Amino acid sequence: MAKAVAEHGPLCVGIDPHPGLLASWGLSQDAAGLERFALTCVEAFGGRVALVKPQAAFFEAHGSRGVAVLERVIADLRDSGTLVLVDAKRGDIGSTMAAYAAAYLTEGSPLAGDAVTASPYLGFGSLDPALEAAAGSGRGIFVLALTSNPEGASVQRAVGSDGRSVAQSIVDSAARANAGAEPFGDVGLVVGATLDELGVDLSDLRGYVLAPGFGAQGATVADLRALFGPDLRGVLPTSSRDVLKHGPETAKLRSAVDAVRRSLEM
Repeated sequence: MAKAVAEHGPLCVGIDPHPGLLASWGLSQDAAGLERFALTCVEAFGGRVALVKPQAAFFEAHGSRGVAVLERVIADLRDSGTLVLVDAKRGDIGSTMAAYAAAYLTEGSPLAGDAVTASPYLGFGSLDPALEAAAGSGRGIFVLALTSNPEGASVQRAVGSDGRSVAQSIVDSAARANAGAEPFGDVGLVVGATLDELGVDLSDLRGYVLAPGFGAQGATVADLRALFGPDLRGVLPTSSRDVLKHGPETAKLRSAVDAVRRSLEM
């Protein structure tokens, strides 16, 4: 990751082929339209940004043909040298979590990118099979910590008997998993860029922070600095709609990516 960020900057671009975007691109609401959308994004972003984040749900919505498109997106992006974060938000227990880990974090699986998003809300320890698989295959996990949706606060900001918020306990668990890593370990966090306040201490994390909400959802570079501090090293702002609205022309998508990357250099 460090090499990719040094070469291309910290921007993560999402591939979110939801029905509204397919329609605005003049594409059919089926697997064929999905494939055209997704492969246009691959052509536009591959080799141009550090990290691309396909949202698995929009592919799964088209059944097996949609999942096949996701597999191709992952393979083509990796062939281009671009890191792939599969936004699947998986989380379960025992053998089920081990199966998710095999699907998204094990070499040879067609769904394995370079990292996957995961939900820790069955207990951070439930993610152990994924942590072990990531460490064994040189991949990463981005664990949901503080999301920007209003419903999330009732769980994530709740305070436990030890006086810590649930979100802080997730941060601390991720920090323990990354202990001794230099500069960053396998476990990153997802923290919404549009939050009004952070309210957690990330100083011991030693991991990357994925910050969705940059661009169309309203977060700016100034907001990122206000939330995470002036040093944004390790913060990966994510933009999806703000870039994707410029499709379907590949040149316009690339120009949009370049504009967002320049804004992050301010």
